[in-house]
Amino acid sequence: MSTAMNFSSKSFKPRPPDKGAFPLDHFGECSAFKERFMECLRESGYESGACRQRAMAYLECRMERQLMANEPLEKLGFKDLIDEKSEEKREK
Repeated sequence: MSTAMNFSSKSFKPRPPDKGAFPLDHFGECSAFKERFMECLRESGYESGACRQRAMAYLECRMERQLMANEPLEKLGFKDLIDEKSEEKREK
């Protein structure tokens, strides 16, 4: 019982997220991308690696509509997928 009293004596100072705000998509602007990503996750047994293309498309949609801060996709972990796309364009 005394430990609960000790925690209340320290003040808790909330801090903002590292990457800033992540607003909700109130108007459903990216809901189709989200649904495709969630469908892929369900079909793959929640193996996220199998759905990286759809995850990237969802994040691109959010960035285009200012629902999240613009970040280079390479910084978000999609460098290999971007490299694949550029190689495909060169082959065509």
